[in-house]
Amino acid sequence: MKYYLVGYMYCGKSTFGRRLAEEKGMDYLDLDRAFEERYHYTVPRFFTAFGEEAFRKLEVSVLRSTADLDNVVIATGGGTPCYSGNMDFILEHGTAIYLQMTVDALVERALHSRNPRPLMRGLSPDALRQKIASQLKEREPFYLKAPIILDGVNPRIP
Repeated sequence: MKYYLVGYMYCGKSTFGRRLAEEKGMDYLDLDRAFEERYHYTVPRFFTAFGEEAFRKLEVSVLRSTADLDNVVIATGGGTPCYSGNMDFILEHGTAIYLQMTVDALVERALHSRNPRPLMRGLSPDALRQKIASQLKEREPFYLKAPIILDGVNPRIP
């Protein structure tokens, strides 16, 4: 069994993923941490140095490396399912779980985050809300392909 957690930044994929893995007796893998280990750059530092397009190209390789893993919960990045046919790959190789949240809830979490994401740094609260609303509108059709959709505010282990 393999679960891929999908959803927008700040929806709690990492926190829920660790909890789900522990509850099910599975391993846990954070795709961003796997990227950082493979390429020796933090994701924010890589974004700053090389940009999002370069990140997405390498991210595909990291995701594809999970194909043969088993008994694992994988937390993907917020944009991972939305590029390069990644959601199709996820659906072919495991069970996707979408942690769904409203724009208001995501903005609240983003405003109180100790680690602002590269795409959100320096935005005013209004600009942050607009950015999240816009990106969520673009990305949610990919997330909604997941066969399991959970409330990201209080997700229950399936």
